[in-house]
Amino acid sequence: MARRLLWASLVLAPLAILLRLVADVGDVTLFIASAAALVPLAWLIGEATEHAAEHTGPGVGGFLNATFGNAPELIIALFAVGDGLPDVVRGSLTGSIVSNLLLVLGVAVVLGSERLLDARSLLEQLGLVLVACLLLLVPSVPGWSGDPDRHGLAVLTVPIALLLIALYVVATPLSLRRHRRQHQAAETRDITGWSLRTAIIALAAATAVTAVVSELLVSSLEEFAHAAHMSQFFIAAVIVAIVGNAAEHGGAVVVARRGKMRLASEIAVSSATQVALLVVAAVAIISWLIRPSLALAFRPVELATMVAATVVVAVVVRDAKGTRREGLIMLGAYALIVLAYWLSGER
Repeated sequence: MARRLLWASLVLAPLAILLRLVADVGDVTLFIASAAALVPLAWLIGEATEHAAEHTGPGVGGFLNATFGNAPELIIALFAVGDGLPDVVRGSLTGSIVSNLLLVLGVAVVLGSERLLDARSLLEQLGLVLVACLLLLVPSVPGWSGDPDRHGLAVLTVPIALLLIALYVVATPLSLRRHRRQHQAAETRDITGWSLRTAIIALAAATAVTAVVSELLVSSLEEFAHAAHMSQFFIAAVIVAIVGNAAEHGGAVVVARRGKMRLASEIAVSSATQVALLVVAAVAIISWLIRPSLALAFRPVELATMVAATVVVAVVVRDAKGTRREGLIMLGAYALIVLAYWLSGER
């Protein structure tokens, strides 16, 4: 029954788009409709990822979910760049990394019926996130005094962005090949779900619609923010980050509930790693084409919370298992970070 309701509720996405195009509704209504539409889309991406992982294994499945699921995050960031909102861009990217590591993985560990993890894979990816945070200090520290969006810092950002992309391009194929070998060695049963082609098509279609709906939601956030008396940074780091990563959030929780904790953990950590290395760098590079160019000058609170989230998760996964208590600790850490974002206010 629940699955039928979820399939039926996919109609909410075209309904939200129609409300924007043909109906004269307020931003608050559009925000609610868009948020509701993202729920079944996240479920569909999680469903398609689970079927794809039957063919590829959890490591590659998590990578696929991160790749398709981070498309809305990239699109949202580029829209914000074009609107001249660099603090919103940096805040949403920071919040995306933190929420994937602590919120998504924490909920998955709490709700999952099986909690065994691939410690080697997760720790390797968390190491890459830490390296990214260290590299981001180069354009960030000069931004702590003076104008953080000055042209000189945007120029300084370019080689850092290229280095981040190079790290991701080198590290990802090595990791995927290892996951593929593990899956082939462990593969012992016939696959009865969707074909890999069907799963990929479903992922692509759901991600495309998610991107459109996410843009609708972000475009209606200003009115919502005004009514809720929230800072732009808080909205970007918490609300926009969660919305932009709805696919990974929903997908990880869905597969965790079905006892596939390795896949759920790969979805959460792969997504955070991809944002830290690839999405952050891609937004900085592409911003030179759409203007204004973006400087990766993060605030101390942003870098500190990214590092803290990475360290907390590394401590949890180092023994290749997660307990419900550790899941609650991750959720508690996320709540404290959200409080820090609220108190930090605007730049």
